Amino acid sequence: MGFEAKPLAGGIGAEVTGLDLDQEIDAATAKALNDVWLEYAIVLFRGMGTSNERHLRLSRAFGELEVHPIESIRLPGAPEIIRLAQKADDTDQMTYRFAGEEIVGRIPYHTDLIYTTTPNRGAILRMVEKPAVGGETGWIDTAAAYDALDEATKARIEGLEARFDFVWNLEEMRFGRPEGVTLVDKGSVPYPEFPDVAHPIVWVHPISGRKSLSLSTVHLIDVVGLSREEGDPILEHLVEHTLDERFAYVHDWEEGDMVLWDNWRTMHTACGVPPGHDRVVHRTTMKGEHQTGRLL
Repeated sequence: MGFEAKPLAGGIGAEVTGLDLDQEIDAATAKALNDVWLEYAIVLFRGMGTSNERHLRLSRAFGELEVHPIESIRLPGAPEIIRLAQKADDTDQMTYRFAGEEIVGRIPYHTDLIYTTTPNRGAILRMVEKPAVGGETGWIDTAAAYDALDEATKARIEGLEARFDFVWNLEEMRFGRPEGVTLVDKGSVPYPEFPDVAHPIVWVHPISGRKSLSLSTVHLIDVVGLSREEGDPILEHLVEHTLDERFAYVHDWEEGDMVLWDNWRTMHTACGVPPGHDRVVHRTTMKGEHQTGRLL
């Protein structure tokens, strides 16, 4: 089974074309796909996600899949796929106001499960029902961001750890918080509690050995062992640097698109939709077998 991979416009990520997902993916093709993933971190499969079967066939080429602990969002008959939806008639959704506009489902840049010691390996998101307005998803290549740092900054942050906590209310973000964000409706979803975790700010990829920045803006609290007067300017500089659009790929979805990302080398954001619009995506998640960081 053959395919082609080419860099996306802007130089962040790659697009795979010519892959036939109506056939099983053989070992050689899976190896080649994993090589593309390792090189580019963000991989687009445009229009290939036309069924659950195709979504699962592609996902399994990249490792063992997690089954989400919340049964209500699993797809019947396909428990490795979860359904994430914002629906026009749903009155029980977390809603924020940004610059006077209400938005449902917006999550600023973050790394999945950074508030644990076993972040997942990666995920594939598939657009099932595209909203008429909004709904984009963005990714940042944090290895590219690290590479672009000056040598003095690289030396300053080597060996430093950042503290992360599970932050669900965007009003409480300390770094990268959207300007003027206001919580309008929390919704009724319960949120778990996690102990604080320390992770190296400079994360070394367990497979490629490539260095990247571990920042997850939603959950970033401070620098371990430094006062906030000393540590906050370091994190503010790193976050501002990393959120630069030159390190980002923002995808304007079409139904059937799938995007794979390396959670060990990226942050991602859900841009959200205005209330009254439908957006449905399906997601699979690859388990993370490497432990990083430590509980505080």
